[in-house]
Amino acid sequence: MHIYIILNKWTEFWFYIKGLIFTEMNYYFAKTLNCTVEEAVEKVTAELKVHGFGIITQINVQDTFKEKLGVDFKKYRILGACKPAYAHQVLSKDSKVGLLLPCNVIVYDLGDGKTEVAAINPKVSLERTGNDELKEFACEVTEIMDKVIKAL
Repeated sequence: MHIYIILNKWTEFWFYIKGLIFTEMNYYFAKTLNCTVEEAVEKVTAELKVHGFGIITQINVQDTFKEKLGVDFKKYRILGACKPAYAHQVLSKDSKVGLLLPCNVIVYDLGDGKTEVAAINPKVSLERTGNDELKEFACEVTEIMDKVIKAL
């Protein structure tokens, strides 16, 4: 078996094995907690605040699906995390990056008293813009999101 390592413009290594592509970076950071969804939302909100982020949007997917579709769904929240100084910085460089904001964090029930919390990996989403000016910003916010999830 041959493994070819290619260095792309973001200095990430992509591994091609038997025609399949694998990357060392995932599009999210996640952790399973032993608590309710509501407790996990409180924990992640507090940890984001430590890093200067606030929750500017919150979607209760369970309630929305019940109201709009008439279907039952597990407890599932989508939190929009934002640090205004970062948003200003990145939008000043590329107005269309607003399509990728805010940083989404999801919190959902796994059952048996377990809840998963996951945060977007901004580096993966921002590299799709092709704007090299965003690289440093993407790395900084990615590091914070990773720290937030690990701290839970």
